[in-house]
Amino acid sequence: MLIAGAAGRDFHNFNLVYRDRPECEVVAFTATQIPNIDGRRYPPELAGSLYPEGIPILPESALEELVREHEIDEVVFAYSDVTHEHVMHIGSRALAAGASYRLISPRETMLASSKPAVAICAVRTGSGKSQTTRRVAELLREAGKKVAVLRHPMPYGDLAKQAVQRFERYEDLEAADATIEEREEYEPHLAEGNLVFAGVDYEKILREAEQEADVILWDGGNNDTPFVKPDIHIVVVDPHRPGHELRYHPGETNLRMADVCVVNKMDSATQEGIDAVLESIRAHAPRAQVVLADSPFHVEGETAQIEGKRVLAIEDGPTLTHGEMTYGAAVLAAKQFGAAELVDPRPFAVRSIAKTFEDYPNVGTLLPAMGYGREQMEDLRETIERSDADLVVIGTPIDLRKLIDVDKPALRVTYKLQERGEPTLKDVLAEKGLLETALV
Repeated sequence: MLIAGAAGRDFHNFNLVYRDRPECEVVAFTATQIPNIDGRRYPPELAGSLYPEGIPILPESALEELVREHEIDEVVFAYSDVTHEHVMHIGSRALAAGASYRLISPRETMLASSKPAVAICAVRTGSGKSQTTRRVAELLREAGKKVAVLRHPMPYGDLAKQAVQRFERYEDLEAADATIEEREEYEPHLAEGNLVFAGVDYEKILREAEQEADVILWDGGNNDTPFVKPDIHIVVVDPHRPGHELRYHPGETNLRMADVCVVNKMDSATQEGIDAVLESIRAHAPRAQVVLADSPFHVEGETAQIEGKRVLAIEDGPTLTHGEMTYGAAVLAAKQFGAAELVDPRPFAVRSIAKTFEDYPNVGTLLPAMGYGREQMEDLRETIERSDADLVVIGTPIDLRKLIDVDKPALRVTYKLQERGEPTLKDVLAEKGLLETALV
């Protein structure tokens, strides 16, 4: 076996489907999407007794060579937020090299929980899943439930040490040397009082979370399918990218599995885009309830500072790169409050940030907040410093100023989910009995 992945779904599939099966030999993982993953090993502590040396993680570009050299029987595709065409390009490469090609059913890789479970997923990265997750967590807390948020894996550091991670306070993030990408997902939950679990071995993660929580909340990343079997599966659909819900893997799978579809960002989308995604839901997830929502942004600071300024807009990195969005909250705020122009960061980009623009040439006139490690965070800081902007507007889920030294005046913009009409998320959770107080 060869598992094509991106340091997340691939490890999970291995752990649940292949780890302890002597009739299956996983020769290697291949890696893409995430910087600095290939060239490492999946450690023996996680790989199990059949793999005393661990498993190498090699570049996806070497797929054909690996298939031929190791006489691979089957290539398993195990990453997300890519077009259906991309999935079959990898498949064609595997087939042409002599291997079979497989996608594993979500049913085979969803863990059963002893506690009620809610999954929040999306059809694309950047649809507004995180704010939806925070809203659901808020409703559960208001009902007196203790929530454990299980976050989709972000294993950028020492994999053995990251097998099971628990975050309750900001100090826990410091102790784990969390990257920008990790903090963007964990910090907003910690700020609202949610307990966060993440890591690599999700069987162990789930069992630990069950000891502390009344409800398990799966916070799915990169539009992947849930790792935990949900009692209710909520899927966020983005009217800014109509049609993407049918063209990306496994976003379309999420759409077709959904119990509830949240159509987000209605306040900034076109009616044409809204109508198109509603039609997709009716056609492909006819049993799903539909919750309509706005995603208004809030500027933390004096909006008058934006007027007439040359603004460097910084947005969430993955949303702009493989998520393919060309703007976010920072760009919207700059335009609404009268910025003279948006500064193009490309002439000022250094090292890994310059490489990001090369790899993703369709990123708009803004700066992706890439921060998969300390070196990339330093590259981001230097790019900001080199720019000739008057003002920096930060549209990332965390305040970058806490992590890097921004040497220019800066404002931060945040999003919050705001439901329209009925049903609301509270209605659909109540219908499932998830807001009921337990009898003593």
